[in-house]
Amino acid sequence: MRGLPGRSDSTATLLVGAAALLGANLLPLVGVVAWGWDLTALLVAYWVEAFSTVVLAAVKALFAERGSPGIPGQIEPLHELREKRGGWQFRPTWPPLYPRNLPFALSILGFWLVTVVPLSVLYWFSADLTLVLTLDLALGTGALVIAQGSDFVFEYIGNGEYADVSAQEIVRTPAQLSLVVVSVGLLAAAESRASGLLILALVVAAKTTVSMYQFYVEHVGTPILRLRERFFDDETDSEPPPEFDLPNADVSGRVTADARAVLLGSVGAIGFGFVNRVGFLTLVFLVLAIVAGDFLWLAVALLAVLVLASARVLSYFLRYGTVEYQRRGDDLVAYDTALEAPQWIASVDSGADFAVRNAIADRLLGTGTLTIADVESVDRDVRLGPVRDIDRAVARLDLPVQQTERPERDPAVIAAASVLLLFFLAIPAGLFLTPDVSDALAWGLSLVFAPFFLLPVGALAWAALSRV
Repeated sequence: MRGLPGRSDSTATLLVGAAALLGANLLPLVGVVAWGWDLTALLVAYWVEAFSTVVLAAVKALFAERGSPGIPGQIEPLHELREKRGGWQFRPTWPPLYPRNLPFALSILGFWLVTVVPLSVLYWFSADLTLVLTLDLALGTGALVIAQGSDFVFEYIGNGEYADVSAQEIVRTPAQLSLVVVSVGLLAAAESRASGLLILALVVAAKTTVSMYQFYVEHVGTPILRLRERFFDDETDSEPPPEFDLPNADVSGRVTADARAVLLGSVGAIGFGFVNRVGFLTLVFLVLAIVAGDFLWLAVALLAVLVLASARVLSYFLRYGTVEYQRRGDDLVAYDTALEAPQWIASVDSGADFAVRNAIADRLLGTGTLTIADVESVDRDVRLGPVRDIDRAVARLDLPVQQTERPERDPAVIAAASVLLLFFLAIPAGLFLTPDVSDALAWGLSLVFAPFFLLPVGALAWAALSRV
């Protein structure tokens, strides 16, 4: 999180917060010197704190008001929600939770899940560490967690810091801090057997310095070490809040999205739910469970796949299924009825370019979808629909659309795409039918080359279904 020069935090509040954080971070030093904490106890305390830091950062990200531009080339989990506007306020005295920040919250949790957790588990078993839970260890670990929780309640929420940051800013610093914590712990593990108490004390001092520096950056001023700005001065992690104001005109026509078509359309989007670290590792886990033939692990892997697919369907439905399209004066507004916020606003009389979208769900269900090019409010193409009756929607919203028919059924395209599709699918199928290739090798090769097959297979399937 960047510095907040505009904050009006009182000096007394900052001093109390800094003192609480300093005391919580120095408590492990007391454990090392007075209570005889060993390496295992120190690692447990810092691992729990690092984990709570990541979880709390994910929660903080959901409340952040400013927009997040994203990282070029990176696809966050449920990334379509980044275009969602509006929030849900679950407590009257707290700020809203913004669905557009959910991809960033999930990204930091996924980063922890696929990097820190496996490394920690491997180290724990390789070092053959044993943990004895004592009262002083519970108190020391609890103090570190409580210090972060109080900072969230009294500083982030109570003093309104959520209004000055973006979700992208929030997840950056805790991720760096968690890596520092774990790295310092592992470094201590490598050296503590030789240097003992001195190394453990230096670890506590280094960790305390990192925590106090983070507190300074978040509550007092800008970073002292501007390394990121020196090397990436053209990048930003924050932009103005992306919400829109409704046009000052009454609603003269409205059309709702067709829930059946939205749900059917979400099936094609499920695959994108696995185009990230967590999704890919889930598929790897599924393949390993199949090869191992263990029913329990296979059930766990299938459950994980089902969870990711269900999350993708729900995310897609929240993106498009709760939208009502309204005509307000000269403007067309996509209004989300669940979040009570406009999603985009297009001026109909400014020469907006409407076109019929050849969606597979529309062909199968008889619904219709329009695309609108270069909408000024969001600087991108948007879509209207799917709606149950596209002609009635055009008339009700008084849109300048003359042609609403999709391309006609083309048997030649369907046949050609189907033949090529079967050709691509025959390659991995042949691996399993060849007696010289074991099932484990066939599954491994299929997983390695899956990205190269999914693109042409998906394109051919779409080409065939879009002309049915």
